[in-house]
Amino acid sequence: MTPMRDFVNEKARLLQPSGIRKFFDIVRETEGAISLGVGEPDFVTPWSVRSAAIASLQRGYTQYTANRGMPALLELIARYLETRFSLSFDPAHILLTVGASEGIDLLLRACVERGDEILIPDPAYVSYAPCALMADGTPVAVKCREENGFVPTAEDLEAAVTEKSKILILTYPNNPTGGIADRAALEKIASFAEKHDLLVISDEIYAELTYGQKHVSFASLPRMKERTAYVGGFSKAFAMTGWRLGYVCAPPAIDEAIFKIHQYSILCAPITAQYAAVEALKDGFSDDFAAVGEMRDSYDRRRRFVVDSLRGAGLSCFSPRGAFYAFPSVKNTSLSGEEFANLLLKEQKVAVVPGSAFGTFGRDNVRISYATGMTALTEACGRISEFMSKFR
Repeated sequence: MTPMRDFVNEKARLLQPSGIRKFFDIVRETEGAISLGVGEPDFVTPWSVRSAAIASLQRGYTQYTANRGMPALLELIARYLETRFSLSFDPAHILLTVGASEGIDLLLRACVERGDEILIPDPAYVSYAPCALMADGTPVAVKCREENGFVPTAEDLEAAVTEKSKILILTYPNNPTGGIADRAALEKIASFAEKHDLLVISDEIYAELTYGQKHVSFASLPRMKERTAYVGGFSKAFAMTGWRLGYVCAPPAIDEAIFKIHQYSILCAPITAQYAAVEALKDGFSDDFAAVGEMRDSYDRRRRFVVDSLRGAGLSCFSPRGAFYAFPSVKNTSLSGEEFANLLLKEQKVAVVPGSAFGTFGRDNVRISYATGMTALTEACGRISEFMSKFR
């Protein structure tokens, strides 16, 4: 019998499994482990939002929506972006996606030609480089340093750019570092993008979660809206990770391109999630997004506790100013981030994510999520301190 040929293409064959998911699989098999690796709120979606979704099902709203999404939701998103971040987008050119991740994938597939380079500040969210590769692009890591708040400087960017560079991906507030980019830093990046005629994909999924400083959206800067694809969503600030609902606001030609790909590949975002999002935004406008503020305040308390605990245990830890992650360095243990994470899980049953999952320049760090309850955080930090005692 003639053996079948290998049907998997080379790009998919060479794609590495997610460093985060790989670690989660190990955690599931470790009894009594405390996971500080999950990048999602520990808050439950508010009852009013869940109730709206249930009501939509009870009324039999189970059909496809328009490809872009429900007009009422698109209008609310446009109002939300204007109110919260001084962004003006036409609802007719907002595209609802299945999570912000679909938005990133659509943008790269629509804009990248074979051989184009995509500049990615490193450390960065795990999906960017693989999505760039699957779109036939070449991801180029731009080293981000702790002393600069994990934000690339103009010099860092100039060292990485070439005539093949086409896209710059930004993600602030940042996963995994917790860094944020203030207006001054963004203005320098904007000048760089304009100088080299780059499209900027600005993933601002954590925009509501900043501490002590209001988020500045890249597209709000002068002349940047025309060259920016804004990516947002409901997962983080509205505790709706499992609902899988994001959105993209892009310049007209790019919007048209991603809309066509979305039509053929996804059709539309789930209708039940859309009804839930309508309620989430209506609730937010009714009380000035009080639930978002309460969640942010809770994360801020946990942030300070975790950073103080890690430093007290003997780890050097950058003070995160956004999202819900700490990114301590483990260099003083003489272990790599991956070795540290594996040993910590084995000896103390605390799961953190190796920084190498987020790029080459995170190999001496681990990512710790403080989006979990204080009881678990207190116990986990105590175990980390005990683990660190051997290195003192």
